[in-house]
Amino acid sequence: MNSKFFGKTKEGKEAFLYTISNSQGMEVCATDFGATVVSIFVKDKDGNRRDVVLGYDDVSDYQKGTSYFGATVGRNCNRISNAKVTIDGTEYPLEANDRGNNLHSGSNAVSEQIWSVASQEENRITFHYTSPDLSEGFPGTAEIDVTFEVTEDNSLAIHYHAVSDKKTVFNFTNHCYFNLNGHDGANVLDHVLEIHASHYTPVSSNKAIPTGEIAEVEGTPFDFRTAKRIGQDIEADHEQLSYGGGYDHNFALDRTGDGVEKMAEIYSPESGIHMDVLTDRIGMQLFTMNFIGGHPGKGGISYNGRASFCLETQFFPNAINEPNFVTPLTDAGEAFDSRTVYHFSVSDK
Repeated sequence: MNSKFFGKTKEGKEAFLYTISNSQGMEVCATDFGATVVSIFVKDKDGNRRDVVLGYDDVSDYQKGTSYFGATVGRNCNRISNAKVTIDGTEYPLEANDRGNNLHSGSNAVSEQIWSVASQEENRITFHYTSPDLSEGFPGTAEIDVTFEVTEDNSLAIHYHAVSDKKTVFNFTNHCYFNLNGHDGANVLDHVLEIHASHYTPVSSNKAIPTGEIAEVEGTPFDFRTAKRIGQDIEADHEQLSYGGGYDHNFALDRTGDGVEKMAEIYSPESGIHMDVLTDRIGMQLFTMNFIGGHPGKGGISYNGRASFCLETQFFPNAINEPNFVTPLTDAGEAFDSRTVYHFSVSDK
C-alpha cells in the first residue's frame, strides 16, 4: 500500500494519505483524518482515469472545510432536532451547530479526528477510532472501525463496525460528493439518477428536520423510481425543494430483505461512468450541493453549486427523536455493523 504525508492539523498532528487499488486500475485515496475518502479514480468510456469525488489537497483544508467532503460521519449522521437525545430517561445535550439542531454529531466529531490504521493491504484499509464517553454528548466509550476495500469488480465497499459500553446512537455514513464527469466537472444536472424508493421523509422547514411523515413520492419532484436527470425537476415549484434550494432529503428505500441491496444507480452521459449504490440501510439522503459556490478544492478547482451529488446511506434523520422512525439506538456491548458499496462501471446507454 502506498502512503504519503498529508500535512499537519492545526493541533500539530500529522495526517497521512493512503492509496488502495485493484488490478483493474481503480484507486481510492483515503486519509486518516476523519477516515476520509479524498479521491476515487475510475476509467471513463474512453479508458481515461477520472477522479469522481470532490475534496482538498491537504489536511489543513479539510479542517477548514464545512462540507464534510468524503468524511466518515458519526456517531450520528444527519440532523437531530433541538440538539439533544433521551436514552432510557436520561437527556444528553449535543452541540447545536445547525440552526438550533445537531448536524453530523458536531464540530469535533469523528470526522474531525485522526484515526489509527488497524490493518492495511494492497486493496483494503481499516481505520480505528476510540470515541470517549460523552464525546460530543453521546454516552458510552465507543470502539469504531471503518474499512475501505477496492474490489476486483470496481467497487468501493465500506464496512462500519462499532461497539459501545453504554447504550448509544450509532448511525454512520460516508459523505462523498460525487461528480461522474470528474471532480472538476461543471455540475451534475445531466446525471441520470434512479432511486428505489416510493416514499421520502418531508421536512418541516428550512431547518431540514423531518416531520415524521413517510410520504409517497408519486406526483412529486422526488419520484426517481424511473431514471431521470437530476436537473429535470430540481427547479420545480415545490415547497420541499424551496426549503433546501434543491434536493436535501431522505428517501425511505424499498428494501426486500435485510442484507446489502442495490438501492440507487446513476449515470453520466458525458463520461459514460455508471455508479450503483448498494446498502443494508433503510434510508438514503440525496443532496445536490445547494448553496455552495466558489468553494476551493483539489488542484485549484473552484466547486460551484450543484457541482456534485451525495447519496448518504443511513437511518432516517432525527430517528432518535421520532417515534415513527426506526431507532438508531444500539445496546451496550452489541455490535453495530453496516455496509455500503459504490460499484462503478462503464455504460453505453
